[in-house]
Amino acid sequence: MSEYILQMENITKEFPGVTALSNVTFKVKKGEIHALVGENGAGKSTLMNVLSGIHAYGSYSGDIIFKGTECRFKSIRDSEAVGIAIIHQELALSPYMTIAENIFLGNERAKKGIINWDETIKEAKELIKKVGLNEKYSALIKNIGVGKQQLVEIAKALAKNCELLILDEPTAALNDEDSNNLLELLKTLNKEHGMTCIMISHKIHEVIKIANNITVLRDGKTIETLDNSVPVSEGRIIKGMVGRELTDRFPKHTPKIGEIGFEIKDWVVHDPLNEERVIIKNVNMHFRKGEIVGLAGLMGAGRTELAMSVFGKAYGKKISGKLIKDGKEITLNNVEQAIANGIAYVTEDRKTAGLVHIQDIKRNITLANLKAITNGIVVNEDEEIIIGKDYREKFNIKSTSVFQKVGNLSGGNQQKVVLSKWIFSTPDVLILDEPTRGIDVGAKYEIYKIIIQLAEAGKCVIMISSELPEILGITDRLYIMDEGRVVGEMKTSEATQEDIMSTIIRSSAGR
Repeated sequence: MSEYILQMENITKEFPGVTALSNVTFKVKKGEIHALVGENGAGKSTLMNVLSGIHAYGSYSGDIIFKGTECRFKSIRDSEAVGIAIIHQELALSPYMTIAENIFLGNERAKKGIINWDETIKEAKELIKKVGLNEKYSALIKNIGVGKQQLVEIAKALAKNCELLILDEPTAALNDEDSNNLLELLKTLNKEHGMTCIMISHKIHEVIKIANNITVLRDGKTIETLDNSVPVSEGRIIKGMVGRELTDRFPKHTPKIGEIGFEIKDWVVHDPLNEERVIIKNVNMHFRKGEIVGLAGLMGAGRTELAMSVFGKAYGKKISGKLIKDGKEITLNNVEQAIANGIAYVTEDRKTAGLVHIQDIKRNITLANLKAITNGIVVNEDEEIIIGKDYREKFNIKSTSVFQKVGNLSGGNQQKVVLSKWIFSTPDVLILDEPTRGIDVGAKYEIYKIIIQLAEAGKCVIMISSELPEILGITDRLYIMDEGRVVGEMKTSEATQEDIMSTIIRSSAGR
């Protein structure tokens, strides 16, 4: 009997104008954790969509052999029926249903159309315990954090008697603690229950920590499979991903810092759902032209809430304090006023709030500044095409043309479109919220170069990131936030990861 639980042979998948996969071969041993890595657009998610039946048999060429049997999946239900489950980066949970209801959604414990709630609750409790979820079965999904929602997704997969679990960027939206807990759970499921896992991730250090083998895809082709029994170096994996040595993870830049361009003074924001609760507590910050300033902190520190409240009060209630731009106080009561005053905010959630996926590249780029290409109420489409082509070339957006829908782009290229949109709005102050989340190292480097170009053009650049190496590698100065307060400020050149974490721990201990 073959040692491989899965063999994918000569898989080729084409979309209009592009070959996403070209004769890809991918083999997974029974009982291992196998990582699948590559740049955005390398074909990782497409390959897993082929495996899970999302791309049905007949839409690709090649063979899938699972547990020794050739499989021709027409839908995701076909793959689930033989023991394959996929958990996507965007979780497929219903927020207003309970944990138990979500675990068995589409897989109900029912007879003749009537749900057996006793059996549902009993099995839900067992699965909740198995995945280490410290929540009641009756808790609503909307009331638990993203890390716990990932555990619900895994419980949901286990409820389908899953033998091969596919996880697409499972830790992309998680903090370090939740990420570590999830990785430990995968190890436990692997060792104690014999679960075979395929994990797609851009977090190379996590891949090295957890994977038995690592397969690298590049440009839709299988490059190599690396044995991680003796841990492979990050540099070795990155070389396979990008096709070259990447000696510097961050572009070098010499900042030319000017006068103060933007200030936040005595800023207070209350929770929009509970107006008695203060989320942002008397924050004071200043930002100089040509300077990249980082906002560091743990999940829940209030960085996103601060950014959104500043951006035309897009978040919060009972907001007080002053915003000063170029020495003059400005009033931003809505997003339109923020844009008109030269403030731009690149959201951390590009998929639901940053882009219109059914629109093409050129329309997404011009969306925040349509008045620049309109004559009254009519959009000058010729000018829109020229602008789209200009940004596509300037930021190396990989696509068939500016007419391609952004929903069909890779994550890194989608992020470049989001940046293009806000840069086209000609801001003086650009707030970037997790601008490289879910993006591979090669695409990250290109995003960093764009950020540096903006600073060199004299913009005030504010960057939120949960990755401390990124904060230290790209910014000139940083503020540290904890529980809605500024608890530290330091020059990046003088800071370390230990300094940042120590500042946060001291702040927490002092509360």
